Amino acid sequence: MAQTGSAAAGHSPAASGSVWDVIRHEAGELAGRETTLRPLLTAQIIEARSDAESLANVLAARLAVAGVASDSLLALFQDVLARHAEILPSTEADLVAVRTRDPACTTYLHALLNLKGFHALQTHRIAHALWSEGRTEIAMWLSNLASLVFGPDIHPAARIGSSIMFDHGSGIVIGETAVIEDEVSILQNVTLGGTGKETGDRHPKIRHGVMIGAGAKILGNIEVGAFSKVAAGSVVVKPVPPHCTVAGVPATVVRIHRADEIPAETMDQNI
Repeated sequence: MAQTGSAAAGHSPAASGSVWDVIRHEAGELAGRETTLRPLLTAQIIEARSDAESLANVLAARLAVAGVASDSLLALFQDVLARHAEILPSTEADLVAVRTRDPACTTYLHALLNLKGFHALQTHRIAHALWSEGRTEIAMWLSNLASLVFGPDIHPAARIGSSIMFDHGSGIVIGETAVIEDEVSILQNVTLGGTGKETGDRHPKIRHGVMIGAGAKILGNIEVGAFSKVAAGSVVVKPVPPHCTVAGVPATVVRIHRADEIPAETMDQNI
Protein backbone atom coordinates (compact mmCIF):
# COMPACT_ATOMS: atom_id res chain seq x y z
CA MET A 1 0.00 0.00 0.00
CA ALA A 2 1.41 3.36 -1.02
CA GLN A 3 2.06 5.71 1.89
CA THR A 4 3.15 9.33 1.85
CA GLY A 5 5.45 9.23 4.84
CA SER A 6 6.61 7.41 7.94
CA ALA A 7 4.15 6.07 10.49
CA ALA A 8 3.85 8.67 13.22
CA ALA A 9 7.53 8.93 13.96
CA GLY A 10 8.03 10.10 17.50
CA HIS A 11 4.36 9.82 18.39
CA SER A 12 3.99 6.17 19.45
CA PRO A 13 3.55 5.85 23.24
CA ALA A 14 6.30 3.24 23.47
CA ALA A 15 7.92 0.53 21.40
CA SER A 16 6.24 -0.95 18.34
CA GLY A 17 3.28 -3.12 19.27
CA SER A 18 2.61 -1.42 22.61
CA VAL A 19 -0.68 0.04 21.37
CA TRP A 20 -1.99 -3.46 20.73
CA ASP A 21 -0.76 -4.63 24.14
CA VAL A 22 -2.78 -1.82 25.72
CA ILE A 23 -5.83 -2.75 23.61
CA ARG A 24 -5.66 -6.38 24.75
CA HIS A 25 -5.41 -5.25 28.37
CA GLU A 26 -8.36 -2.87 27.93
CA ALA A 27 -10.38 -5.63 26.25
CA GLY A 28 -9.70 -8.02 29.14
CA GLU A 29 -10.81 -5.47 31.70
CA LEU A 30 -13.96 -4.58 29.76
CA ALA A 31 -14.83 -8.26 29.24
CA GLY A 32 -14.72 -8.69 33.00
CA ARG A 33 -17.15 -5.80 33.55
CA GLU A 34 -19.61 -6.26 30.67
CA THR A 35 -20.82 -9.81 30.11
CA THR A 36 -22.78 -8.80 26.99
CA LEU A 37 -19.56 -7.73 25.25
CA ARG A 38 -17.42 -10.59 26.56
CA PRO A 39 -17.97 -13.03 23.63
CA LEU A 40 -17.26 -10.29 21.06
CA LEU A 41 -14.12 -9.07 22.84
CA THR A 42 -12.87 -12.61 23.35
CA ALA A 43 -13.38 -13.67 19.74
CA GLN A 44 -12.18 -10.48 18.06
CA ILE A 45 -9.31 -9.32 20.30
CA ILE A 46 -8.41 -11.40 23.36
CA GLU A 47 -8.01 -14.71 21.50
CA ALA A 48 -6.66 -13.21 18.26
CA ARG A 49 -3.34 -14.73 17.30
CA SER A 50 -1.81 -11.46 16.07
CA ASP A 51 -2.38 -7.72 15.93
CA ALA A 52 -3.31 -8.00 12.25
CA GLU A 53 -5.91 -10.65 13.08
CA SER A 54 -7.49 -8.33 15.67
CA LEU A 55 -7.84 -5.58 13.06
CA ALA A 56 -9.19 -8.01 10.45
CA ASN A 57 -11.69 -9.44 12.94
CA VAL A 58 -13.13 -6.03 13.80
CA LEU A 59 -13.40 -4.79 10.22
CA ALA A 60 -14.90 -8.04 8.88
CA ALA A 61 -17.55 -8.08 11.59
CA ARG A 62 -18.58 -4.50 10.83
CA LEU A 63 -18.73 -4.99 7.07
CA ALA A 64 -20.47 -8.40 6.88
CA VAL A 65 -23.81 -6.90 5.88
CA ALA A 66 -23.81 -7.18 2.10
CA GLY A 67 -24.40 -10.83 1.36
CA VAL A 68 -20.73 -11.73 1.75
CA ALA A 69 -19.94 -13.97 4.70
CA SER A 70 -17.78 -12.48 7.42
CA ASP A 71 -15.43 -15.46 7.04
CA SER A 72 -14.80 -14.50 3.41
CA LEU A 73 -14.10 -10.89 4.34
CA LEU A 74 -11.87 -12.01 7.19
CA ALA A 75 -9.82 -14.20 4.86
CA LEU A 76 -9.45 -11.34 2.37
CA PHE A 77 -8.36 -8.87 5.06
CA GLN A 78 -5.90 -11.29 6.65
CA ASP A 79 -4.37 -12.04 3.26
CA VAL A 80 -3.89 -8.36 2.44
CA LEU A 81 -2.51 -7.52 5.88
CA ALA A 82 -0.06 -10.43 5.68
CA ARG A 83 1.28 -9.26 2.30
CA HIS A 84 1.29 -5.52 3.05
CA ALA A 85 3.25 -5.18 6.27
CA GLU A 86 3.19 -1.38 6.05
CA ILE A 87 -0.53 -1.21 6.85
CA LEU A 88 -0.42 -2.21 10.51
CA PRO A 89 2.13 0.45 11.60
CA SER A 90 -0.09 3.06 9.94
CA THR A 91 -3.07 1.66 11.82
CA GLU A 92 -1.18 1.95 15.10
CA ALA A 93 -0.26 5.55 14.30
CA ASP A 94 -3.92 6.30 13.53
CA LEU A 95 -4.96 4.80 16.88
CA VAL A 96 -2.48 7.06 18.67
CA ALA A 97 -3.71 10.08 16.68
CA VAL A 98 -7.34 9.49 17.62
CA ARG A 99 -6.54 8.74 21.26
CA THR A 100 -4.42 11.89 21.70
CA ARG A 101 -6.47 14.37 19.63
CA ASP A 102 -10.08 13.44 20.41
CA PRO A 103 -11.12 14.16 24.01
CA ALA A 104 -14.15 11.87 23.54
CA CYS A 105 -11.86 8.90 22.88
CA THR A 106 -10.78 7.65 26.29
CA THR A 107 -9.11 4.36 25.28
CA TYR A 108 -7.46 2.74 22.25
CA LEU A 109 -10.05 -0.02 22.51
CA HIS A 110 -12.84 2.52 22.06
CA ALA A 111 -11.23 3.77 18.85
CA LEU A 112 -10.78 0.23 17.53
CA LEU A 113 -14.30 -0.95 18.31
CA ASN A 114 -16.54 2.07 17.95
CA LEU A 115 -15.22 4.92 15.79
CA LYS A 116 -16.51 4.69 12.23
CA GLY A 117 -14.02 7.23 10.90
CA PHE A 118 -11.21 4.95 12.07
CA HIS A 119 -12.96 1.89 10.61
CA ALA A 120 -13.43 3.63 7.24
CA LEU A 121 -9.78 4.64 7.10
CA GLN A 122 -8.48 1.15 7.87
CA THR A 123 -10.83 -0.38 5.30
CA HIS A 124 -9.47 2.15 2.80
CA ARG A 125 -5.92 1.02 3.56
CA ILE A 126 -6.90 -2.53 2.57
CA ALA A 127 -8.85 -1.35 -0.50
CA HIS A 128 -5.89 0.79 -1.57
CA ALA A 129 -3.57 -2.21 -1.31
CA LEU A 130 -5.93 -4.19 -3.55
CA TRP A 131 -6.10 -1.27 -6.00
CA SER A 132 -2.29 -1.08 -6.14
CA GLU A 133 -2.23 -4.78 -7.08
CA GLY A 134 -4.55 -4.17 -10.02
CA ARG A 135 -7.58 -5.74 -8.29
CA THR A 136 -9.67 -2.67 -9.05
CA GLU A 137 -13.11 -4.31 -9.06
CA ILE A 138 -12.91 -5.71 -5.55
CA ALA A 139 -11.19 -2.53 -4.34
CA MET A 140 -14.08 -0.43 -5.62
CA TRP A 141 -16.64 -2.87 -4.18
CA LEU A 142 -14.97 -2.74 -0.77
CA SER A 143 -14.77 1.06 -0.83
CA ASN A 144 -18.45 1.33 -1.70
CA LEU A 145 -19.37 -1.12 1.07
CA ALA A 146 -17.32 0.87 3.58
CA SER A 147 -19.10 4.06 2.49
CA LEU A 148 -22.52 2.45 2.97
CA VAL A 149 -21.61 1.11 6.42
CA PHE A 150 -19.39 3.84 7.87
CA GLY A 151 -20.18 7.03 5.92
CA PRO A 152 -16.89 8.31 4.42
CA ASP A 153 -16.65 7.93 0.63
CA ILE A 154 -12.96 7.35 -0.16
CA HIS A 155 -11.78 6.32 -3.62
CA PRO A 156 -9.42 3.33 -3.28
CA ALA A 157 -6.77 5.06 -5.38
CA ALA A 158 -6.45 7.99 -2.96
CA ARG A 159 -3.10 8.04 -1.17
CA ILE A 160 -3.33 8.55 2.59
CA GLY A 161 -0.41 8.69 5.02
CA SER A 162 -0.31 7.73 8.69
CA SER A 163 -1.27 9.37 11.99
CA ILE A 164 -4.60 10.41 10.47
CA MET A 165 -7.79 11.25 12.35
CA PHE A 166 -11.22 11.35 10.70
CA ASP A 167 -13.24 12.92 13.51
CA HIS A 168 -16.77 11.44 13.32
CA GLY A 169 -16.18 10.47 9.67
CA SER A 170 -19.72 11.28 8.53
CA GLY A 171 -19.93 12.88 5.11
CA ILE A 172 -16.20 12.84 4.28
CA VAL A 173 -15.53 12.54 0.53
CA ILE A 174 -12.02 11.94 -0.84
CA GLY A 175 -11.46 11.77 -4.59
CA GLU A 176 -9.38 9.43 -6.71
CA THR A 177 -6.22 11.52 -7.12
CA ALA A 178 -6.25 13.10 -3.67
CA VAL A 179 -3.16 12.86 -1.47
CA ILE A 180 -3.19 13.21 2.32
CA GLU A 181 0.21 13.27 4.00
CA ASP A 182 1.02 12.26 7.59
CA GLU A 183 -0.42 13.78 10.78
CA VAL A 184 -3.60 15.26 9.29
CA SER A 185 -6.95 15.74 11.06
CA ILE A 186 -10.21 15.96 9.08
CA LEU A 187 -13.60 16.67 10.61
CA GLN A 188 -17.05 15.67 9.39
CA ASN A 189 -18.56 16.64 6.01
CA VAL A 190 -15.23 17.57 4.42
CA THR A 191 -14.87 17.17 0.65
CA LEU A 192 -11.55 16.74 -1.17
CA GLY A 193 -13.08 16.87 -4.63
CA GLY A 194 -12.68 17.90 -8.22
CA THR A 195 -14.22 20.91 -9.90
CA GLY A 196 -16.32 18.76 -12.20
CA LYS A 197 -14.43 19.93 -15.29
CA GLU A 198 -11.01 18.40 -14.90
CA THR A 199 -9.65 15.00 -15.90
CA GLY A 200 -6.48 13.24 -14.79
CA ASP A 201 -4.85 14.56 -11.61
CA ARG A 202 -7.77 16.64 -10.33
CA HIS A 203 -8.01 16.38 -6.54
CA PRO A 204 -6.36 18.21 -3.61
CA LYS A 205 -2.99 17.50 -2.04
CA ILE A 206 -3.10 17.89 1.75
CA ARG A 207 0.37 18.28 3.23
CA HIS A 208 1.76 17.30 6.63
CA GLY A 209 0.12 18.51 9.83
CA VAL A 210 -2.97 20.12 8.29
CA MET A 211 -6.35 20.38 10.05
CA ILE A 212 -9.52 20.69 7.96
CA GLY A 213 -12.59 21.96 9.81
CA ALA A 214 -16.12 20.59 9.57
CA GLY A 215 -17.93 21.17 6.30
CA ALA A 216 -14.93 22.56 4.42
CA LYS A 217 -14.74 21.92 0.67
CA ILE A 218 -11.37 21.83 -1.09
CA LEU A 219 -11.79 21.56 -4.85
CA GLY A 220 -9.37 20.85 -7.67
CA ASN A 221 -5.73 19.88 -7.99
CA ILE A 222 -4.53 22.39 -5.43
CA GLU A 223 -2.20 22.12 -2.46
CA VAL A 224 -2.93 22.89 1.18
CA GLY A 225 0.52 23.65 2.56
CA ALA A 226 2.05 21.94 5.56
CA PHE A 227 0.80 22.87 9.05
CA SER A 228 -2.05 25.01 7.77
CA LYS A 229 -5.69 25.08 8.85
CA VAL A 230 -8.87 25.28 6.80
CA ALA A 231 -11.66 26.80 8.88
CA ALA A 232 -15.06 25.12 9.14
CA GLY A 233 -17.41 25.80 6.25
CA SER A 234 -14.74 27.25 3.97
CA VAL A 235 -14.59 26.64 0.22
CA VAL A 236 -11.00 26.43 -1.02
CA VAL A 237 -10.37 26.79 -4.76
CA LYS A 238 -6.83 28.22 -4.71
CA PRO A 239 -3.58 26.85 -3.21
CA VAL A 240 -3.07 27.44 0.50
CA PRO A 241 0.44 28.45 1.68
CA PRO A 242 2.10 26.58 4.56
CA HIS A 243 1.65 27.75 8.17
CA CYS A 244 -1.56 29.73 7.81
CA THR A 245 -5.30 29.66 8.41
CA VAL A 246 -7.73 30.17 5.55
CA ALA A 247 -11.43 30.89 5.96
CA GLY A 248 -14.43 32.03 3.97
CA VAL A 249 -16.19 31.45 0.65
CA PRO A 250 -13.95 31.55 -1.28
CA ALA A 251 -11.28 30.98 1.36
CA THR A 252 -8.57 33.57 1.93
CA VAL A 253 -5.64 33.74 4.36
CA VAL A 254 -6.77 35.20 7.68
CA ARG A 255 -3.84 34.32 9.94
CA ILE A 256 -0.17 33.31 9.78
CA HIS A 257 0.93 30.63 12.28
CA ARG A 258 4.03 30.21 14.41
CA ALA A 259 6.54 27.84 12.84
CA ASP A 260 6.07 25.29 15.63
CA GLU A 261 2.25 25.18 15.49
CA ILE A 262 0.71 21.87 14.34
CA PRO A 263 -3.03 22.42 13.74
CA ALA A 264 -3.75 18.70 13.30
CA GLU A 265 -2.55 18.05 16.85
CA THR A 266 -3.88 21.12 18.67
CA MET A 267 -7.33 20.81 17.03
CA ASP A 268 -7.91 24.48 17.79
CA GLN A 269 -11.05 25.55 15.89
CA ASN A 270 -10.53 29.28 16.45
CA ILE A 271 -9.76 31.42 13.42
